[in-house]
Amino acid sequence: MGWWEVNADTLARSRFVISPLAETFARLKLLHAGEAAHPGERDWLRAHLPSYHALLAADPVTDRLVRAGLGRDWIADFLTPTPRDGEEFAAEVARVRSVAPDLARGHLRTSLAGSLPAVLDREDLPERAAALLEWVWREAVRPYWGRQRRVLEADVVARTARAGRGGWVSVLDSLRPGRTRWLGRNRLQVNLHAYPPREISGAEMLFVPVTPQRHGWVSWDDGERYALVYPCAGVLADAGTRAVPAALGALLGPARAGVLVLLGSPMTTSQLTAVTGQGLGSVGRHLKVLREAGLVAGRRTGRSVLYGRTAAGDAVVAAAGPPEPR
Repeated sequence: MGWWEVNADTLARSRFVISPLAETFARLKLLHAGEAAHPGERDWLRAHLPSYHALLAADPVTDRLVRAGLGRDWIADFLTPTPRDGEEFAAEVARVRSVAPDLARGHLRTSLAGSLPAVLDREDLPERAAALLEWVWREAVRPYWGRQRRVLEADVVARTARAGRGGWVSVLDSLRPGRTRWLGRNRLQVNLHAYPPREISGAEMLFVPVTPQRHGWVSWDDGERYALVYPCAGVLADAGTRAVPAALGALLGPARAGVLVLLGSPMTTSQLTAVTGQGLGSVGRHLKVLREAGLVAGRRTGRSVLYGRTAAGDAVVAAAGPPEPR
């Protein structure tokens, strides 16, 4: 397994960062895998996979670059520059484009665990990688970025609240279950690869959420900045799996019914705002009505309040029947 040695000061200074490029690269990995973790990802793949396949079919060099760069056990490092707080996509992808060709080829040899194919022994690999990431951003991420960013922000709020309740260990163990966990004695397991441990005490440590549910990785910049990219909570990533039964929408109104359906899994007001796209005031009004009707209840956890359906709320949703087909 791979692990980082982290002292108390580094852990205390660690923070969450939202990265448009990380989200874009996670979506590239999802396109490459072609396997959805939930109906929302399946719909997204159905919309974008044909054009992605067409793009690579027309450009065999970039097709081979993607296959080599994503590797089997390791990602070519130049494809995943470590995020910086507040950096826009254009600045992030410019760092991919600026990588020296020799360095990019070296990273590809590592991800391939072997020699570089002749078709990739060329000088324009960073430019091709950046152009592909720009295409994924433009065609398949930016149109959804407003909602995705709200989802990522809601995940950060939930993780931060969890750290306040149970400390950082509870957060670290939940980022990528089975892959990341606190080992004790200043050791953070970051993946399952048999790579030498890294001493990162004194460096900047970042946690970066992405919405695709089966994808994550680690990255670092010259020993100064380390990042652990992880999938955000699934209940946030795919609100679409909780479609509203027509009868329930007619009874409560579609927006309020949607909130009740979502609360089959406890969520905070901020999370509900993120996944529904409704304003904070509207969500608050829906929660007030649903609480007064005895259909939802809230419980305080640290500085946040988690809302969930009561038994009566479960019964109302069940009685309304199945949702409309998507």
